[in-house]
Amino acid sequence: MSASFTSALGAALEAAGSQHYPQGALYVVATPIGNLADISLRALHLLALADRVACEDTRHTQAMLRAYGIDKSGAQLLAVHQHNEAQAAHTVVELLHAGLRVAYVSDAGTPGVSDPGARLVAQVRAQGLRVVPLPGASSVTTLLSAAGVAQDGAGSTGFVFAGFLSSKATERAHAVQVLATQPMATVLLEAPHRIEALALALAVLGERLVTVGRELTKQFEEIATVRSDALVAWLAADANRLRGEFVLVLHPLQATAEVAQDDRVLKLLLEQLPLKTAVKLAADISGEPRNALYERALALKAAPEA
Repeated sequence: MSASFTSALGAALEAAGSQHYPQGALYVVATPIGNLADISLRALHLLALADRVACEDTRHTQAMLRAYGIDKSGAQLLAVHQHNEAQAAHTVVELLHAGLRVAYVSDAGTPGVSDPGARLVAQVRAQGLRVVPLPGASSVTTLLSAAGVAQDGAGSTGFVFAGFLSSKATERAHAVQVLATQPMATVLLEAPHRIEALALALAVLGERLVTVGRELTKQFEEIATVRSDALVAWLAADANRLRGEFVLVLHPLQATAEVAQDDRVLKLLLEQLPLKTAVKLAADISGEPRNALYERALALKAAPEA
């Protein structure tokens, strides 16, 4: 992304500069998950103000800071990642005791959710030192907001964050069996080289809907809702769908009777109306995502008459 953030830095100073930023505090800063413009004014100001920036990858963070016009020397950057988090936390604690402001960022999104940061925060809090969260982008909430998950027609009823399932086939299959009985929406993360294996594992969930988000907030962002047993085919339909980082939302477990009722309504509409019109009306009636109903309508039309 090529853009000048000069005006943004000025706006950040004007909007957040008069606020209080205590010394000797750890600032947990959310950063964009793809689109650099998804940074808060408060985050920009704090990153410029911080005496040290602890980060998952110093090279990645240095490039991000320079894109915003924030100049930090190499000595001001401290690597804190999953392999050294416990040890590096001691260094951060020493800096805080010395009265420095330390910002912590992961490579993308909100630290401590799936990325490193939780151990660092725990050690800082254990020392009685202050931790200040600066909220912002998160792949988890980004996809949830676009998935339209709902249960019993009453809106969202919460979700479970499962993160990355095991890379071992047996353990992954067991985890999916557990997910099959989880009534709430479940958020999963996956890397491009493992997404096909995850799709195969989720196929046993049959008609249960899953919303998949790929390259979220980036130029080639793609979000689709399909049946779990159709995810393998959806990925195979376009080679580009195997690229990028993935977030998936397994929709809430729907009662069998409710699914049957929705299919009955959809069948009746399909008998009288064109497919797109029938899907639109079914979505208005049931509140289900239109993309998911479209996939089910295609399956119903292709099914042999009983």
